[in-house]
Amino acid sequence: MITDVVIPPAAVLIFGALILPLLSARLRAFFLLVLPLVTLYFVWQVPDGTALKATYLGYELALVRGDALSRLFATVFAIMAFAGGLYALNQNRTAELVAAFCYAGSAIGVVFAGDLLTVFIFWELMAIASTLVVWSAGPSARGAGLRYAAIHLLGGVLLMAGLVGEIAGTGSIAFTKFTLDSVPRGLILAGFLINAGAWPLSSWLPDAYPESSWSGMVFLSAFTTKTAVYVLLRGFPGTEILIYVGLFMVFYGIIYAILENDMRRILAYSIVNQVGFMVTGIGLGTEMALNGAAAHAFTHIIYKALLLMSAGSVLYMTGKRKCTDLGGLFRTMPLTTICGIVGALSISSFPLTSGFVSKSMISEAAGIQQLAVVWYLLAAASAGVFLHAGIKFPWFVFFQKDSGMRPPDPPWNMRAAMVLFAALCIGIGVLPGPLYALLPYPVDFVPYTGSHVVFYLQLLLFSGLAFFLMLNWLKRTLTITLDVDWLYRRLGLAAAPSFDRFAETAWTGVVAATNRGADGFLRVIQRHHSPAGILARTWQTGTMAFWTTIMLAAYLVLSYL
Repeated sequence: MITDVVIPPAAVLIFGALILPLLSARLRAFFLLVLPLVTLYFVWQVPDGTALKATYLGYELALVRGDALSRLFATVFAIMAFAGGLYALNQNRTAELVAAFCYAGSAIGVVFAGDLLTVFIFWELMAIASTLVVWSAGPSARGAGLRYAAIHLLGGVLLMAGLVGEIAGTGSIAFTKFTLDSVPRGLILAGFLINAGAWPLSSWLPDAYPESSWSGMVFLSAFTTKTAVYVLLRGFPGTEILIYVGLFMVFYGIIYAILENDMRRILAYSIVNQVGFMVTGIGLGTEMALNGAAAHAFTHIIYKALLLMSAGSVLYMTGKRKCTDLGGLFRTMPLTTICGIVGALSISSFPLTSGFVSKSMISEAAGIQQLAVVWYLLAAASAGVFLHAGIKFPWFVFFQKDSGMRPPDPPWNMRAAMVLFAALCIGIGVLPGPLYALLPYPVDFVPYTGSHVVFYLQLLLFSGLAFFLMLNWLKRTLTITLDVDWLYRRLGLAAAPSFDRFAETAWTGVVAATNRGADGFLRVIQRHHSPAGILARTWQTGTMAFWTTIMLAAYLVLSYL
């Protein structure tokens, strides 16, 4: 079915964002709340199939194409934009709000794109807008924003090269399921994985996101990595290599989050960890696994934003972000503490929370496929998540030692946003049916069986016991963790002077060798063609006639060969 007039949901947020600077503060606050709701309405007006077409360079672009998967992601993106706008009502940096809504709109543009060119256009708009969200935090975020932009430009180049190769090889720009059987498709997959935060280029995420403002990181957590999950679900379901990529991401995120002292970097590494679960599910490729990856992306956006709202509220009220500077805040920030705990339980897949009804689908899919190693690794990873995000974050930030600070809970709008997402975390966990109804495949999965509940409770309670038994080892100190980005942030800078000297020496050598070669060539030319050269001398008539005869005879012989 193709409707006559379809308003692209992405356009509502993008063009609405561009008029925000022209509005008064009160009217801008109104638009921050209304634009996402209008967008959500138009999301549900998009029918199945291609709803909006255009022609460009001889190709037919499917600007808006709807189905269950695209509606699922567009719905949660619109909800996230609403809650993020509510949370950021008292953000006085209008540039951040404009960039954040353009960012959200571009993500919705990607999930409704029905062809590769449209995907690429919105993909790059998303990269530009998210970079501006990072930069809008001020001069302190400039370096992190540049590194963030560089990595995403690399991802964009890989993606563009893959698209060009794919279009040249097949003649089609359709965005469908691909098999990993060519170099262009490998480049497309690499471009997608960079945005997903796959190793070894994962470090852009914990490098850039924590440098954004207290509200900026809430937006940043939702769109880039989850849009990457969407395109992987759409383009590479069942690609086996994604199982191993996802498992590596899972444990990489856990290890670095446990080592971290900065509460926002803990949650940034946790994003990588959680996306790893989704990538693993996509690699498994069964309907249950893909449903689990899609559902987990939906719930992750909500509970991760809730955790970052809690952390952002602490940063907003105290100006502190290191665990060693925090503690005892539950006394004067009770609502923030409760919401942070709800988010921590959700990310840990505690029963009756949203994470339990989504993540367990991925583990169940691995069990059904009899992939015992994958199942055990996912179970161990679930315990690790409870250690670093379920207990470590709320314990060191809100409890443990008393920092002496007595900040109140944040302003009403920030509290309202946290309560909204905390209610969703519990509501989806208690009644998962509406979420399951949105998934792309029929759901034949019951999360609340005795074995499931008992297994997860045992897993989480024993990992909690391990945390408190090893508390002295887990206490944070004023240290930093070294990641792969050290290679270009520190080693690269240290090696740059040596590289400059090497390049200068090499260039000097090349110039000298070129000059010597040119001088030698000129001497040869001069020896043969100068007035005194051998070819410029006066020859006798007989000698010239003899060589002319020889050349004519050679030409005659060659003409008959």
